[in-house]
Amino acid sequence: MPTESPTLTPTSPPLPTPTPSPISTPLPTPNPLPVEELVNTTALIDQLGLDFAEKRVIQVYKQVAPSVVNVTTQVLRRSFFYEVIPEAGAGSGFVLDDEGHILTNYHVIDSAQSIEVTFVNETTLSARLVGADQRNDIAVLQVDAPPELLVPVELGESTSLQVGQRAIVIGNPFGQFGSTLTTGVVSALNRSLQGEDGREITGIIQTDAAINQGNSGGPLLDSAGRVIGMNTAIFSPSGTNAGVGFAVPVDTIRRLLPELLTRGHYPHPWLGIRYAYGITPGLRDLLKLPTEEGLLLVELYSDGPLASHQVRGAQEETVLGNQRVFIGGDIVIAIDGQAIMSLDQLDLLLTDYQVGDTVEVTFLRDGQKSNISVELEEEPVR
Repeated sequence: MPTESPTLTPTSPPLPTPTPSPISTPLPTPNPLPVEELVNTTALIDQLGLDFAEKRVIQVYKQVAPSVVNVTTQVLRRSFFYEVIPEAGAGSGFVLDDEGHILTNYHVIDSAQSIEVTFVNETTLSARLVGADQRNDIAVLQVDAPPELLVPVELGESTSLQVGQRAIVIGNPFGQFGSTLTTGVVSALNRSLQGEDGREITGIIQTDAAINQGNSGGPLLDSAGRVIGMNTAIFSPSGTNAGVGFAVPVDTIRRLLPELLTRGHYPHPWLGIRYAYGITPGLRDLLKLPTEEGLLLVELYSDGPLASHQVRGAQEETVLGNQRVFIGGDIVIAIDGQAIMSLDQLDLLLTDYQVGDTVEVTFLRDGQKSNISVELEEEPVR
């Protein structure tokens, strides 16, 4: 909409006044500060024009860049005419230890027929997959590399991160600009992000440091050069950096890493729920449910813990509007007394438990509340 010009209201012209003669008073010209005084100012600028914060970032880059690698993959795809076509993929990773273990994202190496790792000195080595957790988008590789190439990172912690603190990214944007550094801040904490298996990854760190395709699997660092997260995704309509990047927190990595190294996978505790509706006020009113919260079970895995305790899924089907809805299943309302609102919340709650732990499950059937003790089992790979 065009902006209207302001309406000017005429006023009586002022009486003329004599114009004073200009007085020329020269302003004093400050002498440039000697370098020694500049160094001692509060700006802390050194002889190279670098302040303390810049020098800190430079030091982090020198410290961590040798630990960051480019990860390239070959994946075989079938064309429309069923021809096998190799496709290349690229991401980033970082050295974990002097045994050649390298951390990257699961989606970087998913379905790869071959994996190669390129170090900062352009040395390229074949890598093998040691362990992976699709749910949290984490994969561990291993290379047989000479000791001088293996510069392990220092893993920090993410529980005490503060919004606004500096965040530093080193990676391989677009698969062709290795050892690229960008900086920003921690923009938000405890975001949720949908993982490769459709479930939510929780505790995600959001940053405005530039992250592009190819940065996946690289480290997110604090000002001490410690890993606080692993870059995993961006939010961008164009597919390039829009100032909204996401990283898996290092505390999640620490929790999963021992099992990935020794067993090749992480044993997620499991109750055996396949589908369920999180109860909302609208769903409660439509179905006349006896509770305002909980999980209305639709389908259970027949070999899961709940099914073995005769907890049941949907018993019939109805149509609401233009949607089919499965009803009549039990409603899980609490685990160990903690209210359950959604499957994602249940997954988050179960991260505090181990396979073999026993939990008390509270559920409703036909309006009657029941409590059962259920031993958590390891979720099978399907």
